[in-house]
Amino acid sequence: MTSLAPYQDARAQFFRDWFERGASYESYLATGTPEQLARWRAYEAQLTPDTEQLERLRGFRRQMNVLVLSGIWCGDCMRQGPMLRLIEQTAPAFTVRWLDNKANPELQNELRINGAEKVPVVVTLSEDFFELSRFGDRHLSVYRRKAATEFGTACDPGIVGPSAEELRQELEEWIAHFERPQLMLRLAPLLRKRYAD
Repeated sequence: MTSLAPYQDARAQFFRDWFERGASYESYLATGTPEQLARWRAYEAQLTPDTEQLERLRGFRRQMNVLVLSGIWCGDCMRQGPMLRLIEQTAPAFTVRWLDNKANPELQNELRINGAEKVPVVVTLSEDFFELSRFGDRHLSVYRRKAATEFGTACDPGIVGPSAEELRQELEEWIAHFERPQLMLRLAPLLRKRYAD
């Protein structure tokens, strides 16, 4: 492997250690109750990526290590987790590891969003475990829906799940979220030199 100098990330070992402690998607789901598992599986069945999305994901060539702090009980995680699974299954250089927020308070504290303990929180890392991006807890389309139903006199009781179109839009937001660091890696001088491309 070529030298990393002058590139560095003081937190690379920190993230590598947490990533190595993480579980695969299926191992993580095995920690839930049958009811929780059923809800995760129900969202898996509702995802229908289009051809263009699948082609973009199949074009990911640089390794991305993705650390997800999640709550097996969390509705946002139940909805978004299957999207991350689909991306991992489709993209050839994309590895996700899952950690439970309640079982890992040190990491939960480190990954606070707006001062709060949020889930999911997703940290995208390079093959060298350099941090590329950090994201939590909902995408813009979800916040817009939430704002539309919670501002003013409207109030969403949370009983009805998102529509197929809303899920498609959120999946697209996840794909676009990962496309940016993928392009960052694809164009990175360190990696272009390493792989002579």
